[in-house]
Amino acid sequence: MLSLKKLFGKDDKFFDLLEAGAEEAKTSVTLFANYLKQSAGGSTPLQLDEFIQARRKEKRIRATMTEELSKTFVTPLEREDIEALSFALYRIPKIVEKIVERLSIYPGRVPTAAFQRQAELMLQAADAVVFMVKQLRGGTNIEKIREANDRLQYAEGEADKVMLALLKELYHGPYDAKELVILQELYEMVEQAVDRCRNAGNIVVQIVLKHS
Repeated sequence: MLSLKKLFGKDDKFFDLLEAGAEEAKTSVTLFANYLKQSAGGSTPLQLDEFIQARRKEKRIRATMTEELSKTFVTPLEREDIEALSFALYRIPKIVEKIVERLSIYPGRVPTAAFQRQAELMLQAADAVVFMVKQLRGGTNIEKIREANDRLQYAEGEADKVMLALLKELYHGPYDAKELVILQELYEMVEQAVDRCRNAGNIVVQIVLKHS
């Protein structure tokens, strides 16, 4: 295992920012899972503002990252990799906020049970991303990264299967044309959130492979 710190010094600010970005992405996914639970239980669901705040925090982290990159001559990872991973992490809470926006204005009864399995897979994917990003600080242990990436790829594959099953049920269910279009878009957006976690994980794998 090759230590990135030994190669590039002990400046941890970029690792701090990447880890903060990964944690904020996971926070948005956790909020979404709680939103569904509260909706299913008849409680007042979380307010949209909480999701907006999560996305804004991620945006501030990304802005700080850009500022630090402009001020720092030597970085612990290649600049393009830092920028790519930072952007990939930002896109996770962004789409989660968009999903909840659409759910909040959905005119019918939200089929929360249909979304809950997708939300579980989103959480698995987000957990794997957080773990993988944190591995960058300590070095490039490719085996740990591969194990986490396997979990991430499994979650993404399962999310595809769940979406296909939901769409099949939707196409054969008692839905009018408007409901069908709206729910299909929502199902696909949730699956995209898992895809964005996978994309972030793929970037981590690429970084590790460069330094292993």
